[in-house]
Amino acid sequence: MTSSEDSIKNQQQSWKQRLKALYVKAKSLQGDPHYVAMGLAVGVFVAVTPTIPFHTTIALAMAFALKASKPAAIIGVWFSNPITIPPFYYGSYKLGMLMLGRSDGLDPAVLSLRELFMQGLDFTIAMIIGGAVLGVVPAIASYFVTRHFFRKLRARRAASGGTDAQ
Repeated sequence: MTSSEDSIKNQQQSWKQRLKALYVKAKSLQGDPHYVAMGLAVGVFVAVTPTIPFHTTIALAMAFALKASKPAAIIGVWFSNPITIPPFYYGSYKLGMLMLGRSDGLDPAVLSLRELFMQGLDFTIAMIIGGAVLGVVPAIASYFVTRHFFRKLRARRAASGGTDAQ
């Protein structure tokens, strides 16, 4: 095996270890399935919006207001990452411009960061509106998947003599 193959194998193992650690942490979240699922859904919703420097703060505030799990909301914002941000933001912009009935004058192939900052308020409003709309579907999906997962987990623990059957 070459050193590059070893490197790829180590990276794959590292990702598997990180995902397993996240899974273990998620399983330890406290509260009934609705409470945890609502928190994760809030975090996922916020993750899709173009508010990256404020994701955690916004998710925590929304979780507090909605009486949802704050730790689950923080985990949910991790849905936004270097791989998902470009399609989320581009989709937010395109949908926002469509909803506002404005023409799309951006060509992402030649767009620089400076040009992006020069777009102004129309661009920002389009991103926020589009991101809020795009965030709804993954938030709803994550709510139902998480609630189902935690109901099963709690039932399994209760059947095996655990104490958190909620």
